[in-house]
Amino acid sequence: MLKQHLQFKLSQKLSPQQIQLMKLIQLPIQSFEQQISREIEENPALASGKEDEKEQEEFATHEEDKGEIIEADDIDIDAYLSDDEIPEYRLRAQNYSPDDEDKHVPYAAGISFHQQLMAQLDTFTFTEQEYRIAAFLVGSIDTSGYIRQELIDIVDDLAFTENIYTTEAEVRRILQSVHRLDPAGVGALNLKECLLIQLRRKQQNPAVTTAIALLDEQFEAFTKKHFNKIKARFKIDDEQLKDCMYEIEKLNPKPGAAFGSDTKMNAQIVPDFSIQLQEGQLSLMLNGRNAPELHVSAEYRNMLSGYKEAKQKNKEQRKAVQFIKQKLDAARWFIDAIKQRQHTLYETMKTIMVFQEDYFLTGDEQKLKPMILKDIADRIGMDISTVSRVANSKYVDTPYGTKLVKWFFSEGITNAAGEEVSSIEVKKVLDDVIAAEDKTSPLTDEQLMNIMNEKGYPIARRTVAKYREMIGAPVARLRKEL
Repeated sequence: MLKQHLQFKLSQKLSPQQIQLMKLIQLPIQSFEQQISREIEENPALASGKEDEKEQEEFATHEEDKGEIIEADDIDIDAYLSDDEIPEYRLRAQNYSPDDEDKHVPYAAGISFHQQLMAQLDTFTFTEQEYRIAAFLVGSIDTSGYIRQELIDIVDDLAFTENIYTTEAEVRRILQSVHRLDPAGVGALNLKECLLIQLRRKQQNPAVTTAIALLDEQFEAFTKKHFNKIKARFKIDDEQLKDCMYEIEKLNPKPGAAFGSDTKMNAQIVPDFSIQLQEGQLSLMLNGRNAPELHVSAEYRNMLSGYKEAKQKNKEQRKAVQFIKQKLDAARWFIDAIKQRQHTLYETMKTIMVFQEDYFLTGDEQKLKPMILKDIADRIGMDISTVSRVANSKYVDTPYGTKLVKWFFSEGITNAAGEEVSSIEVKKVLDDVIAAEDKTSPLTDEQLMNIMNEKGYPIARRTVAKYREMIGAPVARLRKEL
């Protein structure tokens, strides 16, 4: 038996506009500009750039002369023709100037890394099959300069993809020719082979000869810096080992890295904010590219105006007006989302600047205060997730370099004086201690813990290990130098 009844249920759902705003806030500035371009392309009611002032005045005067209101399908056309909204769509930060606009710099289009290798391969003398195998090997080289596949797998790939039936021995023989390509070390199967290729192409002397033997016979001892074992094996003293290590340190472990992105545009970070220090005062500016000039298309307003003036309306005209209404609403929603994005970004960064004022005035990392997302969210009255979206993808240009906004957030610990200090400060002190240690006898994590405790930072050994890894410092044995 079917029954009908009413049920009240309280639920919270995000509107499409809220979802759109969250996505816009999360975008870095380059992606934000691309999103604007896509929106303008998809919505003909949205236009960018400066609108003709004369056209605005004429349109406003024309509207003032019209007293009657015509409705179609419950649409208040006058609401879409109001001249009061036109200036509201001019989104421009107070510090924005046309001089701040991005100037596109042309980049030369060079040949790719693999094209360079193939050009060198053409100078070798090969049979047709040998050339095809060599070309396949070159095509298997990654951007670092290595071939990551096993030779037996390459033999199988040649059979299945190139219809070339060969042996592992023949592929290895042809690979020796690939190893003669520049840069030296390219085409190696692993780091050991890469370094040996480079050493064998150097002018031979006692240090180079010893280095070749060292890598060939004692590579594991070399990577673990077991210097005493190496000296005993090759019967050399500290000075001879230093010369040998010097030759190895000059080698390039990633021979293809310098050519891997030669045809791409140079990576460039465009900061969303700029903080300047002038006469002891901090000033925050939002990048003008975060506040583009957008407005509702005058052409679409004219279409509504034409419909309003028409004496007879048919079904097709009513459908057209409904379509125009949807596009105008979408344009307004998008423009409003950009305004909210601009406000959110500015307020979040301004609050961070005030919170970390001591750092921005001095540039001293030890003056950074412990700060978590909740601290900023509570101050600006926004959700933690909103602050996180701003912090994770935005950069700020400061007098001390361009930094990711997320960098200013850190946990805190209580020092010996009972003060809350940032983990960034603790890592900076730890980094200084490691930099000043005797590299012939590096400090263990236990010794580092004792020194940090003496300096007033009561942290445990496991915390020392965690912070040491975060600053990129290896364990004591691997920091050892001759």
